[in-house]
Amino acid sequence: MKVFDLVCDKDHGFEGWFDSADAFESQLARGLVECPLCGSASVVRRPSAPRLNLSASSAPAAPAPVPDARALQQAWLRLARHIRENTEDVGERFAEEARRIHYQEAPARGIRGVATPSESEALAEEGIEVVSFPMPVSGKEPLQ
Repeated sequence: MKVFDLVCDKDHGFEGWFDSADAFESQLARGLVECPLCGSASVVRRPSAPRLNLSASSAPAAPAPVPDARALQQAWLRLARHIRENTEDVGERFAEEARRIHYQEAPARGIRGVATPSESEALAEEGIEVVSFPMPVSGKEPLQ
C-alpha cells in the first residue's frame, strides 16, 4: 500500500492510499482522484519522504507538533464525518425542524440541513442554538 501526499488546484492537501504508483496514475488519469474538501479533480502528487516506523525505545519522544493546515483539515474532515454519521439530514426544512424539536413537537435528535442567514438569525432570536458548519462538497460520499 502506498500513501501519497496530494494537493488540489485550490491548495488543499490530503493523503491518498493506493495499491501502487501505477494504480494512482491510472485513477488520476480516469478522473477518479478528487479533493475531499472541494471535489476538485485537478490533483497532483507532492514530493514526500517514505514513512519509517521506528521503535519507541530507540528514540526519545518528540514534543507534540503544533497543528498545521494539514492537521486542521484532517480534524475538519473527522468532524464532518462525525456530523454526517450522527445526524439526520433534513435539507431545506432545517429551520422548521429545529423549531419543532425546540418546542417538543418532534423527537429530540441531531439534525443538519440548510438555512438562510435570516432563518438562522430568527432561530437565534427564539433561543434555538444552531451552528453553521460547511460540509465538504463530497459530503454525501465516503470521506477519506
